[in-house]
Amino acid sequence: MGKLVIVGSVNIDSIETPFGSAERIPGGSAPFIGLAASYFQVDSCIISVVGDDFPKDFISLLHSRGIHTDSIDIKEGEKTFFWAGKYHNDMNSRDTLVTELNVLADFNPIVPEAYADAEVVMLGNLHPDIQLSVIEQMKNPKLIVLDTMNFWMDHTLDELLRVIKKVDVITINDEEARQLTGEYSLVNAAKKIHEMGPKFIVIKKGEHGALLFHNEEMFYAPALPLAEVFDPTGAGDTFAGGFTGYMARTGDYSFENMKTAIINGSALASFCVEKFGTDRLVDLSRSELHKRLQQFKNLTQFDIELT
Repeated sequence: MGKLVIVGSVNIDSIETPFGSAERIPGGSAPFIGLAASYFQVDSCIISVVGDDFPKDFISLLHSRGIHTDSIDIKEGEKTFFWAGKYHNDMNSRDTLVTELNVLADFNPIVPEAYADAEVVMLGNLHPDIQLSVIEQMKNPKLIVLDTMNFWMDHTLDELLRVIKKVDVITINDEEARQLTGEYSLVNAAKKIHEMGPKFIVIKKGEHGALLFHNEEMFYAPALPLAEVFDPTGAGDTFAGGFTGYMARTGDYSFENMKTAIINGSALASFCVEKFGTDRLVDLSRSELHKRLQQFKNLTQFDIELT
């Protein structure tokens, strides 16, 4: 079983969707990644920062899932990063209502010595300089996975390109892939990103699944059609947690194994959206996950007779 280092935000979120709202609940990229990865029983460590307003029982919950939480720095007398958003009826677009960086403004991640030799590193969506500082603290990781977003492309492109050059896998959505490369075709966009450094490119297409590219090889993973989506927040991070958790568990960093990792990530993300925040990941059973993986298999496998 490999070690997994997770660097990302730990938030307090307020979310409004057409199905209802949730006020001041735990969120952020790191908890979604960590909870998803915990289904593969990997030795994971979250590196993040919170204020003393963040619920301690949630950190205890993460710890109870086998996640090393000592590197979540609690700043006394300060406030946790706060985000509030409202989703539109299509659930694919949202308006950010409030962003308060608070303790995240001065976040300086320190990788604990016990995890500096981790095989897999998951860099959640943060300022590229923070992501780069983590890479420089690692000893000899086998797989570095980067998540980013258009905000960093708009404001810190040079720094982002320096990080991209040092990672093995980048996960971005289709709109961001087009923005980063200026290419409308995702196949051509992936080729350009490959030239920037990463060996593997994962392009997420929301309810339309995900694409994996490696040199001339390509794989498509569908998203499971769901009757109801309550809250898409954290679905991408859950996908990343499932992906990196599976990779750390198996220790096989080949293109073939990444196909299975993507299906596992997609399955976990399909649960994440069923409730607000991390609630569904918290109460998910292993048998439910296995059943949904079988649904993914049934969705994509068929026999055909050629006439």
